[in-house]
Amino acid sequence: MMKANRLLISAFFAISVFSCKGQNSFGNEQLLLKQSITLPGVNGRIDHLDCNLKDQIIYLAALSGNSLEVIDLKTGKVLHSVKGLNEPQGVAYIPQTKEVIVANGQNGACVFYNAQTFELTGNIDLGSDADDVRYDSLAEKIYVGYGDGGLAIIDARTHKQVGGVKLPAHPEGFQIDRGGNKVFVNVPGAGEIDVIDLEDMKLTETWKTEYHANFPMAINPVDHIVFIGYRRPAKLVALNGTTGETIAEADMVSDIDDLYYDERSKKLYASGGGGAVNVFTFTNSKFTITANIPTKGGARTSLLVSSLNIFCLAERADGKPARLQVFTIHNE
Repeated sequence: MMKANRLLISAFFAISVFSCKGQNSFGNEQLLLKQSITLPGVNGRIDHLDCNLKDQIIYLAALSGNSLEVIDLKTGKVLHSVKGLNEPQGVAYIPQTKEVIVANGQNGACVFYNAQTFELTGNIDLGSDADDVRYDSLAEKIYVGYGDGGLAIIDARTHKQVGGVKLPAHPEGFQIDRGGNKVFVNVPGAGEIDVIDLEDMKLTETWKTEYHANFPMAINPVDHIVFIGYRRPAKLVALNGTTGETIAEADMVSDIDDLYYDERSKKLYASGGGGAVNVFTFTNSKFTITANIPTKGGARTSLLVSSLNIFCLAERADGKPARLQVFTIHNE
């Protein structure tokens, strides 16, 4: 039965032909469609996602609809919708306090909600364009990129801003490398990647980018390699996390918005509005694309949940309702 299902899914994907340097679909068996969850009332742009691993809940920022969608993976249904937000962009679940933080782009507010009752529990005003969010569970600190150039540090317990770093322009994707004691930040408006000392929270280096529109970022924390996704042109680049030197590059899906490195399989997953999910391996300082899987055009944002062995892709409404597509990762 499983083999038959895989063949059916592969046949479905093979109907579409799309572009990653003109390549047709292949490697479809690496992501097997498990669930297709309808998102009622979600229209327009969808931004970032996060996951409550214990309860298997996905939190999705519906930017254009000004809501936070709470999706139960076990039942395949939307449990709750938090309305009245202001262009929600970044979201993170905080397991220690059982709260969700949502960063709002329109007014810069970072709001906390009880993840069970969805009552408002805290609010921090960053001024403008609160965007990507990262939660450091060990330090219990939340990092938020915002405004014309800033990275705010928030204490997850007290809901207070406890620090920050000024940047030359608005930050996009960023990653924390605890082993290397660094935070790497994409700053496309300045054409650079900024390196911040994690302990002192000071900007220590700036690496000028080779291409333009460096939005998503992923890291291999063991080998201290930084992966950058560019939109102009559509390129995936690996950098030495110590020196900033380019190790390798490859063509990738256009309109890239999310990029993940899976430490278990040593694979990279990239989702782009150009209509594909790309899967790469990175061995011997070389990228190899192992899958070019067709998706709905404009489906840019995604979430890799390694511990649940799933990859989630958000599809905007376009004639049909918006959906969260949940794929099982198959690495054999």
